[in-house]
Amino acid sequence: MTASADLDQLTEFFGRYSAALTTGDIAVIAGCHALPGMVVADSYSFTFSSPAAVALSFLGAAPTYRDQQIVAAHAQIHDVQRLSGALSLVEVEWEYLDSTGNAVPGERYRYLIRTGADGPLITTVIASR
Repeated sequence: MTASADLDQLTEFFGRYSAALTTGDIAVIAGCHALPGMVVADSYSFTFSSPAAVALSFLGAAPTYRDQQIVAAHAQIHDVQRLSGALSLVEVEWEYLDSTGNAVPGERYRYLIRTGADGPLITTVIASR
């Protein structure tokens, strides 16, 4: 697969993921993660080994999006590092819009992505600056 095809596939994947995040589609969010998976931040880490555990970890984010009236999210891909034939480390900056069209400050994450026959899946999420 070429670098351009990789980027196209990742852009489509994160587009689907961002739509699921802003609409609260927990089933799609869970389907975007490989199992087992992990989330790592400065002050915490957790793992999940089932779609239900992924869903539970994202249920807490839904009220935050509602409170901030976030209606759209866009994943701006800054960097893709191929680690192997299947693994890539993808740096993403999230851009959000609220219901009045104003930008809401986003976050940066690095995602360890495993790409297989079914496409990309998130194996690890790393909060970054």
